Amino acid sequence: MSSANDIILRPRFKFEMPENHQVLLKLFQVVKTKQSEFIISNIDHHVFIKYPKHKQHFWSPQLHLEIHELTEKTSEIKGLFGPNPTVWTFFMFVHFFLAGAFIALGIWAYSNWVIKTSIFPQLSGIAIILTIWVGLYIAGTFGKMASKDDMIALKNFMDNTLNQNYF
Repeated sequence: MSSANDIILRPRFKFEMPENHQVLLKLFQVVKTKQSEFIISNIDHHVFIKYPKHKQHFWSPQLHLEIHELTEKTSEIKGLFGPNPTVWTFFMFVHFFLAGAFIALGIWAYSNWVIKTSIFPQLSGIAIILTIWVGLYIAGTFGKMASKDDMIALKNFMDNTLNQNYF
């Protein structure tokens, strides 16, 4: 159940089209050769739409579409906006490193508490980790806001491509 207060760093959408999935995939292959504003990659039933290198910045999004057949004449399209995979991998690496450090400091603090020694250094480290996590969340939110116009352009391109009739 979705609400207006959901925390979404990688917006998703889903809709149905009254067209065979092979036809929709072919539309993206055809439009790939007729334009140069975006780079389009097709792999099986996946379509990736992103900006060319010279138009990309750190927060540049890409649009990943999955096009599946529901019936012979109906397809389901699932879309996911996300950052460059390198940026996303870096963010996940930092999160996992911080989680491991958080757990280690928590265990160390508990051990020191049990033997009745100072836990101030460990609690200070935990506070720093929590501050970094909040900073990462704010950075991700800023990145999403900074790339909002780019996401709208990608969505409009997808809509225009799906509404064209090349056949």
